[in-house]
Amino acid sequence: MRPAPRDTVRGWLAILAVTLGIFALMTSELLPVGLLTPIGAALDLSEGTTALMVTVPGLVAAVAAPLVTVATARIDRRLVLALLIGIVGAANLASAFATSFAVVLLARFLIGVSVGGFWSLAGGIALRLVPERYVTRATAVVFGGVETASVLGVPAGTLVGDLAGWRTAFGAVGVLGLISLACMVVVMPKVPPERTMTFADLPRVLRAHQAVRVGIAMTFLAITGHFTAYTFVRPVLQDDGVADGLISVLLLVFGVAGICGNFLAGALITNRLWQTVCGIGLLLAAAMAALAIGEHDVLSAAVVLVVWGLGYGAVPVTFQTWILNAAPAATEAASSLYVSMFNLSIALGALAGGLAVDLAGTASVLWIGAALAVLVLPLVGATRRRT
Repeated sequence: MRPAPRDTVRGWLAILAVTLGIFALMTSELLPVGLLTPIGAALDLSEGTTALMVTVPGLVAAVAAPLVTVATARIDRRLVLALLIGIVGAANLASAFATSFAVVLLARFLIGVSVGGFWSLAGGIALRLVPERYVTRATAVVFGGVETASVLGVPAGTLVGDLAGWRTAFGAVGVLGLISLACMVVVMPKVPPERTMTFADLPRVLRAHQAVRVGIAMTFLAITGHFTAYTFVRPVLQDDGVADGLISVLLLVFGVAGICGNFLAGALITNRLWQTVCGIGLLLAAAMAALAIGEHDVLSAAVVLVVWGLGYGAVPVTFQTWILNAAPAATEAASSLYVSMFNLSIALGALAGGLAVDLAGTASVLWIGAALAVLVLPLVGATRRRT
């Protein structure tokens, strides 16, 4: 049941609280991307091994998305979301004080559980918090948290790590998670589950909806391609001669473009969903290929990262909307499958990128990522012709 008009203000406050939670989650998951080199140096690990900090939560989130959704099917969504964001805060604080890489990986495991469960529930939460006419806008705001994590979280974390050490960066994100918990408890209304989801719903929604299957496939291609390359963007830029102090600035440029891409896509997807998906694949592939060709100075690298950020920034709200439209009567089941594939793709991308970097050098990840991203175009084109 959607909120009555008198609940609109509280609903929007709840949307902002969920957005802050998504921001904390995604900053937690992606923070090692900007700190890969110093963490590896501090713990005496190769860059490929250090990338397990991205791989582990991605794999765990892929499994946790459906498991948490089913296991908490009868529990108030506010309580579940608050618990999961609290775990994020505690896990990041544990990483900040860890004395071994094993402890860090255990904390990353817990972050993966939280990311999978939180995102699968938050993806369709706008339907429950604001009136129907605001749902598309509210969904764009929620997933604006993903891009804000890129524009503020990862660059700020990278800057804090460069100035005060990577442990301080993880501690700061841990505190942010606890602040998110407090906001959610204070402003979010009770959100009782609308129906009880079971594991049988997962294969059922895949069998019943071709558009869900296509959405899962294009998520695999775009996200695996993106994270194969993006996980190693710091060493890629270093190989081009970009100074360490400027990398956080370039990540900031990427994030600003991502926020623009998110809200631009939010304005387009109501009437141009197919075209927006194809544009995402094209922008991602073009940017990665451009970065792989020749050497870049700071200005040309910034231009490429703007294109890349616009493409990736449009992904969460566009793909989530595709999934919600594909199965409007089974949003939690469809969303949990989408979140599972999204995070599995993060893990596979980081893993494949780590192997490629160790075996063939950093430039190889850009070509692999571009090849996967461009395959979104024929997939969507063939699907549209069939339908």
